[in-house]
Amino acid sequence: MAAADVDEYLADVPDGDRKALERIRRTIRSAAPEADEVISYGIPLYKLNGHLIGFAAFKKHLSLFVTNSAVLKRFAAELEPFECKGTTIHFSAERPIPEELVTAIVEVRIAENAAR
Repeated sequence: MAAADVDEYLADVPDGDRKALERIRRTIRSAAPEADEVISYGIPLYKLNGHLIGFAAFKKHLSLFVTNSAVLKRFAAELEPFECKGTTIHFSAERPIPEELVTAIVEVRIAENAAR
């Protein structure tokens, strides 16, 4: 059964991964305080003038969904240590995405959505 909200989603994530995702969550909420936090497609997703960014836990990795592949190209150098596929960045609790990079990605996504 899908989680009803992000707190419920995170409650089912193993401790180390949960802490990494909670850090991502705090960073997103700080960078986009007016964004709506929802569960969509079974994962935590933030919406502000459309889909903004989301995250998820999987068995072998954690993911940050940026919903626009141009963002990955824009931050290609900073994302080099991570596996990126389509609009998704794979990371782990042991190798988290730096908070400054998450903030920068969120800011770019806010601007992209506002420009549409």
